Amino acid sequence: MSAKDTGVEDRRDPMKIARGLGSAQSGVDHWWVQRLTAAALVLLGIWFVVIVLRLLHADYATARAAVAQPWNALLLIAFVLTMFWHAVLGLQVVIEDYVHTRWKEVVLLVAIKFLAVLGALAGVLAVLRIALTP
Repeated sequence: MSAKDTGVEDRRDPMKIARGLGSAQSGVDHWWVQRLTAAALVLLGIWFVVIVLRLLHADYATARAAVAQPWNALLLIAFVLTMFWHAVLGLQVVIEDYVHTRWKEVVLLVAIKFLAVLGALAGVLAVLRIALTP
């Protein structure tokens, strides 16, 4: 069924149609993931603040034992991963909106993703080392 059959016109420029330019259909997914990670960070952030306040005047052994508990370690890993994922999504939008030189945009996006992966791996490794070391 073509656009003429449905009565709906294609309002794009014929040159854009010929070149295949148009919506990449990925903006909504990016927007939803950013909102979901933000909602997860609200809940995980509240949990994190509660844990930190509980351990405020605790000694090292008590704090280490609290982080080593399975649920706390799991939630702390989820917090670290979600935080870095959300940061990458937000910085990607800023770079795409304000950096207009293509090679600078690509370099910045690659650098941010590399640093985020490095930071997330370091955070997860730190939690696992605490949780799994007797």
